Formats: sequence, structure tokens, C-alpha cells
Amino acid sequence: MDDLREQVELFESSANLATSISQVQKAIDLLTAARAKIAADAKTAPLTLAKLQDPFKKTLDAAQKDLKPIYAGLNKYGKALDRKFKDKPLPSAENDALSSHPSLINRAIAMHLLREGQFGVASTFVEEANRHPPHPEPTLNTPNPYLRESWEKDLAEGTFNSEKLQQQFAQMYHILHQLRIERNLKPAIQWARERSDILEARGSNLEFELCRLQFVCLFVGHGQPDDIMNEEENASGPLHAWKYARRIFGDFQNRYARDIQQLMGAMAYWENVEDSPYQRYFYNDSAWEEVAQSFNREFCSLLGLSADSPLFIAATAGAIALPYLLKLQTIMKEKRTEWTTQHELPVEIPLPSQYHFHSIFVCPVSKEQTTDTNPPMMMPCGHVIAQESLDKLSKGARFKCPYCPTESHPRDARKVVL
Repeated sequence: MDDLREQVELFESSANLATSISQVQKAIDLLTAARAKIAADAKTAPLTLAKLQDPFKKTLDAAQKDLKPIYAGLNKYGKALDRKFKDKPLPSAENDALSSHPSLINRAIAMHLLREGQFGVASTFVEEANRHPPHPEPTLNTPNPYLRESWEKDLAEGTFNSEKLQQQFAQMYHILHQLRIERNLKPAIQWARERSDILEARGSNLEFELCRLQFVCLFVGHGQPDDIMNEEENASGPLHAWKYARRIFGDFQNRYARDIQQLMGAMAYWENVEDSPYQRYFYNDSAWEEVAQSFNREFCSLLGLSADSPLFIAATAGAIALPYLLKLQTIMKEKRTEWTTQHELPVEIPLPSQYHFHSIFVCPVSKEQTTDTNPPMMMPCGHVIAQESLDKLSKGARFKCPYCPTESHPRDARKVVL
């Protein structure tokens, strides 16, 4: 990417359109003046046009001369792009698994548009998808795509009722706007209070994080009024932050006693908190973005959705995997081999850690990766092996753990869900 960055810097240093714009404006002024003169006296038109020709040509030549470095910069940048991102054919559709599920693809697109706040586009898309239902095509794994399973039909058709989802995502974007742009915690705190029991049951820290940030804002003098605070307490400053803490933090005492103690300890340093041991709580530039991300994650979780759009995740992961799949396809053609695995890729794709959604367990006895049909099983001693290894070791009777002296029966083993 250094070559591209260098070309961009060169292009920015040479791409000065000020002179060209000035010359073009001068040409427009010449034409305007000539038109006005001809409109005033039509007999002077031949002479006016003859006098206009030479200066008009000079201005256009000057503008074109100033544009040459820009054209050269664009040309060099385009060549640098071609060298960096070589044009390669996309993989063939021999293993296409999506043609038999167009309704699910439409659902993913509609959900992505809703999650991005493009409500008008999403409504139009859903309306047109319902007006012209897609026709599934047979694939290797789905020879008769019209015989859909009930879960797929309910999932595809149920989500197209987007009016309720649109209202919910509109509320989410309103609160996120208040957090990120307006620096207003009030709507988010109100939303969290209304769902306090649900968030508590989930083990969520969102409500406390919002109230803690509200305390910090009041302490440093940037707090927004809170509905439960009276007019006297709506002012900002350490004293009002302390009153807010007494009123609010009692509900969080059991889970967040240590955090509350540290916030209260900062009261002793109110004159120079910036140089105190509690400085990280009161001068954290990323605090607002962290709270916004936490709210986004919890809001989507209560809707039964992930924090990120599945379509975005799939497209990004696919873009990362595409070069490896292209290389694999080339090797298979050269060696005349076939892709024999159906539910997993034949090569490892180095995806970022945030795209690792499923833990992998390899049986320490058989050295094989566990699957749905051969799940990991935990024995009473706490050691875990695969189901097939458990069956071979036990043969239906009591057996000794391969890693410790403990004996147990296979019926005492429990399936482990990762």
C-alpha cells in the first residue's frame, strides 16, 4: 500500500485546480460580455466574434495546460491500482449454494438496509421483492428448491414485515445520534431503566456504564439534566455529581461496589482530578464511543440480532477469503483434484479475531476435530474428549480417564457446548 499512498500524496501536491477554475471563469466572462454587446447592437456581431476568438482560445489553452498534471497524476494512480489489485476472474459457480435460497438472500439484504437506517430503500426493496417473488434454482445440495423447510419459509417471510423493525431501529439510531453527536445520555439511560430487569438478567453492564458516564459529566461540568434530578441538582460540579451518585448508585452497589468506591474516592481530588489516580475515569476520550457500542450491542441482542450486520460480515469475510479460494481453484485445476469437503473449507482462512464465532475443539485422544455428530464430552473429573473416543475407551462400562486416575461411567459424561 506504500505505492498507493505515495501516488496519493503526489497527486494531492500537484492537483491545484485554482488556476484552471480562474481561466474557465475568465472565458465565461468573455462570452457573457460578448453576448451582451451583440444583444445591444446586432450589427457589431461579426466584429465582436472576431475579437473574441483569440482571447477565448488563450484562456481555454491555459486551463487545459493546468489540467495536464492532474491527468498525469490520475493516470499514474490508476496504474498503481492495477499493479496492486490485479484483475482476476471470480471463482466459478460450480459450488453455488445460494441460488436455491433467494428468499433468504432478500431477507439478508432487507435486514442490512434496516440496520443501516436506510428505511426508505428497505421499504421499496421489500415491496418489490413481494411484488416479484424470486424463483429458486436447483443446486447440488438442493435439487428441489421449492420443497423448503418450515424454518426457512417462516424466517424468510416473517422478516419482510419490516414496519415494526423499522420503528425499533429508528429508535436505536435516534439514541445513538444523541450519544455520539449530541453527547446526551438521557435517552439511553431512560431506555436502559425501562429494561433494567432484562439487562440485569443478561448480566449486562450497560445501565451502570451510562450512569457512570453521567456522573463523570456532572463532575467535570458537562452534564445534561436528568429527569429524576430536581432543578437544584441539574447543575454541574462535584457536589451535584455526589448528589446524583447518592440517588442512583445504590441500585448498583451489589455488582459494582469497587467501581463506585473509586468514583467516590475521586471526590477528594476534585480540584486536581486530572493529576489524580482517578484521571482515567474523567478524561477518557473513547468513553462515549465505548458506551455507544455497548448500547448498540445490547439493543440488537434484545431483538435477537447480532451487533453487526450479517450481510456485512459475510461480504467482508468473503472478500478476505477470495484470494485464497482463487489460489485453491488454480491448484485444483493443475492437479486435477476436486473439493470433497461439503461443510468446511479445504484451507484455513486467516480471518480477524472478531470474525471467529465458533470455537473449535480437537480431541486430545483421537487428535480429530469434534463435529455435531461427534461432540466433545466432559467427564466428571473435568477432562474433555470426543464422543467416539469416549465410546471406544468405555465400551459401555466404567473406565479410567486417560489423563487422571478418576474412574467414571459413560452415562456420567456431559455434552460440552462451545
